[in-house]
Amino acid sequence: FFSLKDTLIVWSEAENYDLALSFQEKAGCDEIWEKICQVQGKDPSVDITQDLVDESEEERFDDMSSPGLELPSCELSRLEEIAELVASSLPSPLRREKLALALENEGYIKKLLELFHVCEDLENIEGLHHLYEIIKGIFLLNRTALFEVMFSEECIMDVIGCLEYDPALSQPRKHREFLTKTAKFKEVIPISDPELKQKIHQTYRVQYIQDMVLPTPSVFEENMLSTLHSFIFFNKVEIVGMLQEDEKFLTDLFAQLTDEATDEEKRQELVNFLKEFCAFSQTLQPQNRDAFFKTLSNMGILPALEVILGMDDTQVRSAATDIFSYLVEYNPSMVREFVMQEAQQNDDDILLINLIIEHMICDTDPELGGAVQLMGLLRTLVDPENMLATANKTEKTEFLGFFYKHCMHVLTAPLLANTTEDKPSKDDFQTAQLLALVLELLTFCVEHHTYHIKNYIINKDILRRVLVLMASKHAFLALCALRFKRKIIGLKDEFYNRYIMKSFLFEPVVKAFLNNGSRYNLMNSAIIEMFEFIRVEDIKSLTAHVIENYWKALEDVDYVQTFKGLKLRFEQQRERQDNPKLDSMRSILRNHRYRRDARTLEDEEEMWFNADEDDMEDGEAVVSPSDKTKNDDDIMDPISKFMERKKLKESEEKEVLLKTNLSGRQSPSFKLSLSSGTKTTLSSQSPATNLPGSPGSPGSPGSPGSPGSIPKNTSQTAAITTKGGLVGLVDYPDDDEDDDEDEDKEDTLPLSKKAKFES
Repeated sequence: FFSLKDTLIVWSEAENYDLALSFQEKAGCDEIWEKICQVQGKDPSVDITQDLVDESEEERFDDMSSPGLELPSCELSRLEEIAELVASSLPSPLRREKLALALENEGYIKKLLELFHVCEDLENIEGLHHLYEIIKGIFLLNRTALFEVMFSEECIMDVIGCLEYDPALSQPRKHREFLTKTAKFKEVIPISDPELKQKIHQTYRVQYIQDMVLPTPSVFEENMLSTLHSFIFFNKVEIVGMLQEDEKFLTDLFAQLTDEATDEEKRQELVNFLKEFCAFSQTLQPQNRDAFFKTLSNMGILPALEVILGMDDTQVRSAATDIFSYLVEYNPSMVREFVMQEAQQNDDDILLINLIIEHMICDTDPELGGAVQLMGLLRTLVDPENMLATANKTEKTEFLGFFYKHCMHVLTAPLLANTTEDKPSKDDFQTAQLLALVLELLTFCVEHHTYHIKNYIINKDILRRVLVLMASKHAFLALCALRFKRKIIGLKDEFYNRYIMKSFLFEPVVKAFLNNGSRYNLMNSAIIEMFEFIRVEDIKSLTAHVIENYWKALEDVDYVQTFKGLKLRFEQQRERQDNPKLDSMRSILRNHRYRRDARTLEDEEEMWFNADEDDMEDGEAVVSPSDKTKNDDDIMDPISKFMERKKLKESEEKEVLLKTNLSGRQSPSFKLSLSSGTKTTLSSQSPATNLPGSPGSPGSPGSPGSPGSIPKNTSQTAAITTKGGLVGLVDYPDDDEDDDEDEDKEDTLPLSKKAKFES
C-alpha cells in the first residue's frame, strides 16, 4: 500500500520495509499521488491506499486465533488450503506471528514432511508443488524456532526435497543427489567431537539452501530472510570457537602442514582447510578475532606459511597467499615482527617477505592477478601509517632499515635486469605489467619513506634505470616511469635535484616529449605538467638546468606558455644574480613588507614619552649614531610637530578610545606606546621620509590622506635599543600582533606620563 506524508510517498510492503519517493515541491508530490490513487481506484483526498480490515473479518480472525491459529488438518486433500493460508498470512505481521506460533506448537512441519514422502511415493506432482509453496512460505516467516526444526538432522534433507519441486520448472532439481553423492565431506584431520561434525554438516547444507535452492529473493523478500543469514553466521562462529578450543586438532594440523613427509594432495587439503578456517574467522567480533589470530600465531602459522610458499605447487601457494593476506590485513605488525626475527637466523633468499616478492615477480598468470594481490600486501607492510611507535623503539625505523637492507634488491631485480641498455631488454605485455607494479610500489616508497628510499635511489642510480622505460612501446609503462620522476620532483628536495642535474636525467623525458610530436595525449599533458610544476614552484636549480641544456629543443613549443615561462624565470634569476641590489628591492616588493604611516608616528611618540625627566637627568637617553651629528633643534623638531598634531586630535580622543573598546582594534593615525625605564627607544626619520611617494608625503599611497591605500614605507628608519646595557638594532615586523601589543601599552600608561602629555 501507499501512504502520503507531506512531500513523501511511502510504499510499504512486508514487515518494517518501506520505499520512499521524496519530492522537492509539495505540488509535484500531490500530482504523483493523484495518479497513484487513480490507478488503484482510491480517493486522492485520503493519505493511505490500504484497505481497512473489515470488522467482521477481524473478529473472525480473532475467533480463529484463540488460543492460537487453528490450522487445517495435515492431509493430502487439504494441501491446497494450507498453501493458501500460508500465502495469505505473509503480508500481515499479525497473521504471520500467529501462523508461526501455530506451526511451532503443533509440530506441524514434521507432519508436512511425512506428507512429502507420501506424495513422492504416489508421484503426486500437484501435491509436491503445494508443499514447495508451503515450505517456501515458512522460510519467509523468518522464525529461528522454525529453522531449528527444519534444519535438524532428521528434517533438513526432506526440506531440501520439498524445494526441488518448483512449479515454475518443468523438471524437479536434484539437490539431494548433489549433497549426498557429489559433495564429499573430507576430514583432513579427524574430528573427534560429534557435535562439531554435525554443526559443520548443518552449516554447509543451510548455506547451500540459501545460495542454490531458494529462489533469488525479491527486494521485499530479502528482508524476510534476515534470520536465515543470522543462523548461518552464528553457526560459523560456533565452529570457529570449537576448533580453536581443540588444541590437539590445531597441533596436528600445523605439524602435518610443515612435515616434509606429507604428500602434496594431503598438504593441499590441509591448506584449503586452513584457508576456509580463516575465512570463517571474518564473521567473528573484533575481540574474538584477536583471540583467533593470536592462537594461530602461537601455533606457528607464519613459519608454516613460509614452508608452504617455498613449494612448487601453484594451487597450494595460491591458498597460502590468501591465508597470508588475512594475517596482513588483521595485524601487519605481527608479520613485520616475525620477518625481522627470522632475518637473524636465515639467509635473505628464504625470508618470508622475499618469498612473497618472488611469487609476485614469477606470477604466470597473463593478467598478473596474483601479483596484484601480493603487491597490495607488500604495500600494506611497508606503509608507515600502520606502524607502531613505542617509548623504546620505533617500528618504522627498524622495519624500513630491515626492508631496504634485505628485501629491496629482490624487488628491484627485474627492473635493473631489464634496463641495462638505452631501451627495455624485454618489452612484452606481461613484463611491462610486472614492471608497472614494481614502479607503483617504488613510487609509494618515494612518497611515504624518507632517507631510506632517497639513499637507495641515489646510490643505485635507480631513477636513470626507471627512465629507460620511457622508451617502452607500452604507454602505461612509460607513464609509470614518468610518474615516478614526477613524485621525486614534487618533493622539491635539493639532494634529488642535484642527482637529476648531475646525471642529466631530463634527457629521456625531453626525448619522449619530442618523439610524441604534436599528439595531444596523456604523455604530452603529463610531461608539460611536470615542467609547469617546476615553473610555478620556482625550483631555481632545475629551471636553470632545463633552460641551459634543453632550451633549443623546447623553444619552438608555443601551444603552451610553460617553456617560455621557464625561460623567463631563468632570465630573472640571471638578472638578480648580476644585480643583487635589484634582487633585494624585488624581494621587498614581493613580500609586501611596507611600513605603516602610523608606525612612523609611533616612533615619535616613543621618543617623546621615553624622554623621562629622570632619564634626561641621568643622561641615559640613547640616540642612534646617525643622529649624533644633528643639533638639538633637529632632534626636538619631530616632538614639536607631534605636539601640534596632538592638539588637533585631542578633541577626538574620547571617540578613538570608544572605538578601541568596542572593536578591540585602534584605527587612528597615531599610537601611544611606552617602553620600560630600562628600555629607551629613539627613532630618527631620514630626510627621505618626506620625498614624494614616501609615507609622510601628501597624497602618497601610504599616507593617511589616501583612503583604502596600503601604507608603504620605502624610507630607511634606524633605531637603537638599550636593555640592560645591551645595544642592538630593532626591527618592526609588520603584523597585527605587534599592533595589539602597542595598544595594550597605551592603555597602561603611567599617570606621571599622562599628566606630562596633557600639559
